[in-house]
Amino acid sequence: MVHVSIRENLLRIQEHIAAAANRAGRRSEEVTLIGVSKTQPAIAIQEAFQAGLLHFGENRVQEWEVKRVGTKNLPATWHLVGHLQSNKAAKAAKLFHNVDSVDDFALAQKLDRARGESATLGRLRVLIEVRVAREQTKSGAEVAELPDLAGRIAQLPHLDLAGLMCIPPFLKEAERVRPYFRRLRELGEELRAKLGLPLPVLSMGMSHDFEIAIEEGATEVRLGTALFGARESK
Repeated sequence: MVHVSIRENLLRIQEHIAAAANRAGRRSEEVTLIGVSKTQPAIAIQEAFQAGLLHFGENRVQEWEVKRVGTKNLPATWHLVGHLQSNKAAKAAKLFHNVDSVDDFALAQKLDRARGESATLGRLRVLIEVRVAREQTKSGAEVAELPDLAGRIAQLPHLDLAGLMCIPPFLKEAERVRPYFRRLRELGEELRAKLGLPLPVLSMGMSHDFEIAIEEGATEVRLGTALFGARESK
């Protein structure tokens, strides 16, 4: 089996990020790379951190509870990027720096209450996950509900609403995903104008389509396979 060099993959990804940003008239520094480390062992996260990666995304609270023992000394930023079950909200609020997949107000309230219980933790950064396509298997807030939901979350004292996130349909031709990324950017612009909130973050784009996402305004991209290699089948 050929060893996957995470460092080499990271350098290659950074080159693609820079190229995509340049095509859009942007600076590569405007884009944060989140290494999606779900199912990856702690040693792979350590290798990526040593190569220079500072942001990591996990999909499940319970997996991160186990894995964090092997990464607790790393001064990295930890994102929950997967769907958050309501009964895991209290734990998530105290285990992660960012929860990037908030999709309803009840969930936001639970995160807010749990975060407020700790005097040592500051406000929890959150993103609203938006369902930009009519896929029944995808979670996310409906577009029509977005202004009301964002306005209510922005009032919660222990949360910092920073922007929007989406997971568009997986399409082999990355160019066909562009309209979904453009739609999320437009929704962010509409919310800023309507609510007067800064909302600087657009989290969109994964391993096969992140360059298109950057061209459409992504400020965060979430890459797993491109960084860590294909996950082994169980």
